[in-house]
Amino acid sequence: MTATIAPRVRTLVLLLLAAAGLLLAGAGPVSAHAVLTGSDPQQGSVVEQAPDRVQVTFSEEVALSDDSLRVLDPKGERVDTGEPSEVSGTTYAVRLRDSLADGTYTVSYQVVSADSHPVAGAYTFSVGAPSATSVSVSDQTAGGGVVGALYGFGRYVSYAGFVVLVGGAAFVLACWQRGSGVRAVQRLVVSGWLALTSATLALLLMRGSYTGSGKVADIFDLDLLGDVLQTKTGAALVSRLLLLAAAALFIAVLFGAYDKREGTEKRDLTFGLAIGGTVVAAGLAASWAMSEHASTGLQPGIAMPVDVVHLLAVAAWLGGLTALLVALYRSPELPPDGTAVRRFSALAFGSVLTLVVTGVYQSWRQLGSWSALTDTRYGQLLLVKVALVVLLVGVAWISRRWTGRLAAPSAAKPRTEEATASATDGTDTDPAGETEGSASGNTEPADSKRAARLARQRAGARCPARPDRTAPVTTDRPRPTPRHRPGRPPPRPRRATPTPTRPVKPRTPPPAAPSPLTPRAPRSSLGSGPLLRPRGRSGCGTPIRTGSGCGGPCWPRRGSPWCCWR
Repeated sequence: MTATIAPRVRTLVLLLLAAAGLLLAGAGPVSAHAVLTGSDPQQGSVVEQAPDRVQVTFSEEVALSDDSLRVLDPKGERVDTGEPSEVSGTTYAVRLRDSLADGTYTVSYQVVSADSHPVAGAYTFSVGAPSATSVSVSDQTAGGGVVGALYGFGRYVSYAGFVVLVGGAAFVLACWQRGSGVRAVQRLVVSGWLALTSATLALLLMRGSYTGSGKVADIFDLDLLGDVLQTKTGAALVSRLLLLAAAALFIAVLFGAYDKREGTEKRDLTFGLAIGGTVVAAGLAASWAMSEHASTGLQPGIAMPVDVVHLLAVAAWLGGLTALLVALYRSPELPPDGTAVRRFSALAFGSVLTLVVTGVYQSWRQLGSWSALTDTRYGQLLLVKVALVVLLVGVAWISRRWTGRLAAPSAAKPRTEEATASATDGTDTDPAGETEGSASGNTEPADSKRAARLARQRAGARCPARPDRTAPVTTDRPRPTPRHRPGRPPPRPRRATPTPTRPVKPRTPPPAAPSPLTPRAPRSSLGSGPLLRPRGRSGCGTPIRTGSGCGGPCWPRRGSPWCCWR
């Protein structure tokens, strides 16, 4: 298998693997979510005097609520004041009541990590001496239960809607502009917008219960909804809804006015829609980046733009492929042409390269070591993701071959039309002559001879047919068509000489009887009628038609008509 790979490609792959290994080996360990790294009093310790407060330290900054830190006595009653505060960047504390009795106390925490996931846990410490009994905290995982399952399903639906919405619009603008008028593609993009909008609304309603009690009844609690709006995740969800309103306007223009434009107007509108659509898509992707893994940990200023590019590449690849499949199978009367298929193939190739680069950076940033791939839950999920990406790359390779086959008939169609046109004109398209000429090494004489032969064939095709000998013979002989010599301009066509026709003398109407009140016009010595003078000369009057008082016709003289003189 290695022997079939080109040497340059094999070297490039090895360099990429070595660079990825250096990146993963040179970074410190980073967890995907916040974890408890320290406490005061420490877990399982026994102190002689009751502390005035309890401190906990996490691996990253977390979001707290009034019930995020709770301290319970051996009877299960709360002994904290219920007002947790931030001591430092990742250290938080809650004050305790005075004069605590001896026994084992339980510290329970439930916070929201910077990547918007809830984190919960508990530990114990004792004052004086451990008690016989202690409070058992519920073993339910934070973010679990029915609400947790619904919230996770909503997240996947929102991702799928984003991919279909952005990828479908990108496929229409960048690959197949005629697709803006296809009903199947329109329904696909609109369904992606509806899925993303409905999922975002559901996540906003379930957010308070998801990070809190986990009860279904708390989903429609307005107080929890108000608390969610004040968090970073709530602000991201609200901004996503606002951007979806702008996306609705974008879809209306794309499938409305854009489909009716032609020529320069359509090109200008394509540029404007591409700029506006990129801004809206980047904003939607940033609503995830600002509230998830990229916003915490190492290099957040670089990680967030990288995460945005990563999401856009996923949408362009998978969403564009979905739009292509829908156009092929749901719109057989107007399928994409070969040009659209080739454009999408190039777009998919660039998207996969972008996914590889951004994915390697994100993996190095989150894991930091090879052991974290198997020791942490995030590493295990990352291995599953890598396997899925490999599977998708295999599918992409198959789809690339498939799209190449689709583009082949489209590319061969112009050649077939050209050959048909050449045969109609009498052109010899025998490839043997070309092969023979190229094989001999002297292509210039062969080309000149071939051009001369083709010119003679074309000239022969334009010659008139032989006259029928049975037809009556006329005195006018048809002039032969002059032959066109190669290398010389064709002769100019001769002008047709008009046959002189004898002018027909118009009939002269009888002269009208003169009125006794009307002065008679002066007579000419040449005959009856008024005095005639040439038109355009000095003293010529206004021309009058025959029979309207002229009394005679206008005789031509030297090619110019005469006019009647009043």
